[in-house]
Parts: sequence; C-alpha cells; structure tokens
Amino acid sequence: MFERSVFINCSFDDAYLPILRPILFVVIRADFTPRIASERLNAGENRLDKIIELIEASKFGIHDLSRMKASKVGELFRLNMPLELGLDIGCRRFKGAHWQEKQLLVLETERYRYQAAISDLANVDIEAHSDDPPTGMTAVRNWLEIAGRVDVSGPSALWGEFTEFMGDNYDRLKARGHSDRDIERQPVAQLMVAMRTWHVDNPA
Repeated sequence: MFERSVFINCSFDDAYLPILRPILFVVIRADFTPRIASERLNAGENRLDKIIELIEASKFGIHDLSRMKASKVGELFRLNMPLELGLDIGCRRFKGAHWQEKQLLVLETERYRYQAAISDLANVDIEAHSDDPPTGMTAVRNWLEIAGRVDVSGPSALWGEFTEFMGDNYDRLKARGHSDRDIERQPVAQLMVAMRTWHVDNPA
C-alpha cells in the first residue's frame, strides 16, 4: 500500500475544489491511491494524528501551498499546509528505512511565491498551476510519470477523461435525486469512490 499511496495536502475550501478534483482523478487514473485528510470523517479522531498516519503510509506526497496566503485583510496565514509539508520532509529525512524513498511534489499558484514565507525551502522543486485546473492536473501527471515510473495518458487525453467522468458522475447523481448544489458539494470521500469505479469501468 505504501508504494502506491499519494498523500495530498491542500486547502479544503470550496474555491479549491476545481483544482483538487482533477488532481484526485489523475492519481487514481495512474493506479495510485490518494490519501487525504477528508477521506474519512471521525469527529473523535485527532486531526494531527490522522495526518501523520497518512504521511507515514504514503510513498508520495503532493503539497499545494497556493492557499496558505491570507486572502483578506486581518486574516492570518494558513499554516497547516506548510506544517504538513514539514512533517512529510521530516518523515523522509529522520524516520529511515523505506521512508527515505518518499517523493514529494510542491505546488503553488506562482513559481517561487512561497519563498517569501518559507525561505528555508528555496532549493525545493516546485510546479506552478496558476490556479488553472488543467495545469494542475498536468503538473501532477508529469510528476507521477517520472517519480512513480508509470505510463500515463497524455495531458489532453486525461483532461478529456476527467470531463467525461464529471459528466457521468453528474448524470448518475441526478438520477438518484441529487440537486445541482448537492453534486457541487459532493464529499471528497464519495467522489473518490466514484472515480475509482469509473476508472475500473473505463480502462485506459
């Protein structure tokens, strides 16, 4: 499971969903398992313990820092995302054994913007997605192809498959009595189940 697991560290606000969905899709389409904090909802579970568990269980980590900057006057930086990146780097560096093989991808809106806040990571490779979902999907696809040593469909083909899935998922949920608002707010855990089912039913 460790070899095929991808920890995803990102914002969970509604504005990020258009980027998160295709990232989840390409991870699943590449035959990996996305691991994300919202994959299970347990009010009694300590969030930090859950994050550490997911990091330890994943050979790969995708860390999107694009939402750590405050968006309103008086709003604090969102520090949970850089914290989780630090935990993943620490796991790779200090835990030893197979954790030394961990591979990490850092995403941002603009290349190098994060360095103003986290200067110690000045030499970390980073990909910019410009808040554009197809660009984010392509960055993850290209990284997985090299880091995960997998043969993945090209970016344009993958985006076409993603839009086809989204249409099929919409039709399925509509037929089961979901409103447009329900579909837009579909929980991530349920969305991943639907993606896995579609992936199996539609081999590349």
